[in-house]
Amino acid sequence: MLQATNLSIIFGSRILFDNVTFTIQPRDRIGLVGRNGVGKSTLLKAINGEISAQEGNISKPGGYTIGFLKQEIRDQNEPTVWLEAQTAFKEINILQEELDKIQHQLETRTDYETDDYMNLSQLFCDINDRLVHLDIDDKDKKTELVLLGLGYQREDFEKAPSTFSGGWAMRLELSKLLLQNPDLLMLDEPTNHLDIESIIWLEEFFQKYEGAIILVSHDKTFLDNVCNKTIELELGKMYEYKANYSKYCILKEERREKQLATFENQQDQIKQIERNIERFKAKASKAKFAQSLVKKLDKMDIVEVEQDDVRSMRFQFPMSQQSGKVVVTAKNLAKNYGEKQVFHDVNLEIERGDKVAFIGKNGMGKTTMAKIIAKELDATSGDLTIGHNVSTAFFAQHHAEHLPKELTILQYMEDTAPNEVRAQVRNILGSFMFSGDDATKKISVLSGGERARVCLAHLLLNPSNVLILDEPTNHLDLRAKDVLKDAISKYPGTVIVVSHDRDFLVGLTEKTFEFKDGVVKEHVGDVNAFFEERRVANFREVELSPQNSQQSIVNGQQKKVTTAPINKVDDKEAKQLKIRFLKLKKKLASKNLISRN
Repeated sequence: MLQATNLSIIFGSRILFDNVTFTIQPRDRIGLVGRNGVGKSTLLKAINGEISAQEGNISKPGGYTIGFLKQEIRDQNEPTVWLEAQTAFKEINILQEELDKIQHQLETRTDYETDDYMNLSQLFCDINDRLVHLDIDDKDKKTELVLLGLGYQREDFEKAPSTFSGGWAMRLELSKLLLQNPDLLMLDEPTNHLDIESIIWLEEFFQKYEGAIILVSHDKTFLDNVCNKTIELELGKMYEYKANYSKYCILKEERREKQLATFENQQDQIKQIERNIERFKAKASKAKFAQSLVKKLDKMDIVEVEQDDVRSMRFQFPMSQQSGKVVVTAKNLAKNYGEKQVFHDVNLEIERGDKVAFIGKNGMGKTTMAKIIAKELDATSGDLTIGHNVSTAFFAQHHAEHLPKELTILQYMEDTAPNEVRAQVRNILGSFMFSGDDATKKISVLSGGERARVCLAHLLLNPSNVLILDEPTNHLDLRAKDVLKDAISKYPGTVIVVSHDRDFLVGLTEKTFEFKDGVVKEHVGDVNAFFEERRVANFREVELSPQNSQQSIVNGQQKKVTTAPINKVDDKEAKQLKIRFLKLKKKLASKNLISRN
C-alpha cells in the first residue's frame, strides 16, 4: 500500500496541489483525470520520487516497486527488440545471482546459532519471496506473449529498436514494464500509440494483473473498461470517486447539484439572519438577541461551491487563397520501405472543401499517405497530383516530441513566424491558453497536452487551404478535443484527418478511407456511416469482427464465419451527390436550421 499525506506541490506562484491525501491499495485501478496542465504527470513523478513536494510526504513499504511509462521515450540500446524487452528481467537476474551466493554460504557455514546466520537466512527468504512475486518461470514465453499482444510480429523480434518509429519505441517501453511486474504500474497516456487491437489486449492483461495501476488517459472507453476508481485533479484540489470514468461523470454532477442546493439554502438562511440583525439591533430590548445572531453568523461554516476550470482554447484555422477544385489525385500509387510494401494501386481523389478521415490499424500506411500528400515523402511508384493553388499545413503525429526544448514557447513561435505574423504571436498563444507568464515557459517543462497545443498554435502562423492532421487528439483533454473539432468543422478548406478516435471523427468528415492489408478503400460518409456499412458499432468490433479474423470462438470451438458482403458505391456521380448532401446537411446544422443527427 502506498500513501500520500497532506501533499502540496507549488511551481513558482502556481499551486498544483494543495494538501491532498490519498491511498493506493493493491489491485486498485485508478483513472487520473483532469485537463491538460493541471498536474497529472507531475503527481506521477512525485509518486515515483523524481520530484519532491514542498509539504507532506509519500510513504510505501520496503521493497515496493513502481513502473512508470512516461510520455518521453528512454534510450533503447540493445541490438534487437527481443533483447531490449528482456532487459525487464535485469532485477530477476541480479536477485538470482544474490540468492545463489547466499545459498552457498548457508550450505557451507556452521555457525547456525549466531545472529549473522539467522539474518542471512531471513535475507534468503526475502529474496526468494521477491522472485516468486516476479514469477521468474518462462521468461521467453512471457516476452513473446507481451510483444505479440502489443502489436509486434515475430519477424520484428530480431530487428533493431532504432528501425521503428517513436510509437513503436513506446510500445517496447510498455512491454518492459509489463514484464517487470511492479507493485504499482503508472502509465501516462499509454493508448496514444496503440491501435484498437492492442488496446483490447492491454485491457485483458490488466484484468489479471496483481499489482495496482494508475492511468492517465483521455480514452473514455479504455478508462471505463480498466478502472474501478477515478481521481480528479482540478484547481489545486483532488476528488476521489470509487467508480469508472462514466460513473464518475454522473457522480460528479450529482455532487455539485447537492452542493449547490446546500449552498443556496445556506445563503437563504444567512440573508434571513442578516435581516433579523438589521431589524433588532436598534431595539434595546432585542440587542442581546441581535448580538447572538451576529455570533451565530460568525460561527457558521460557509458552504463553498467547487469551481470548474472553465478556461478553454478558442481559435480558427486561417484560410489562404482558394485552391483549385481537385486538391489531390492519386493513380496507382504505391509505397515500399525496402522489401516491405505498405500499400499498392491506390486510386483516390480529394476535392476542395472535402473533410476526409484515414482509418485503419497501425502500420497500414495512414501516416505514410499523409506524409506523401504533404510532400514530406515520395511514393515508390504511381502518380500523385497536387491541385492548383494548394497550400498545406501539416500536423505531424510526433512533432511535439521534436520541439526545441531549450526554447520558451514564445521564442519558438517568434523564431518560426513569418515577419507579417510575428506581432500576432502573443495573441495566438493566448488563444491556446498560453497567456502572460505561461508563454515564457520552457518547452522542456511542458506536459504532453501543452506541447500538443503549441503544435496546433504553430499551424496558425501560416494560412493554408488544406489541413493534414495526423493523430491530432493525442494528449489533448476532452474539452480541447471538442474545441479542435469545432475549429475543423468551421474551416472552409480541405481537411485530412488520421485518427483512431471515434468520438472525435463522428460527424466531422464526409469521406472515410480505410487502410487495410496494402489496400485503400473509400467509403462515403463519416465514421458512423463506415460502421453501418461494416455492420458494426465501433472500432473494437471492426478489429475483432469475423471479417477481420475469418473465425470466431463459439463455446471454446473455432468456427468458420460467413460475412455479408460490403455494400459498394461504384458510381462516382452517386458518391459526389451523397457527399454534397452531407456537406449541405452539416452547413444547415451549423446554422441550427436542422438537427445534426
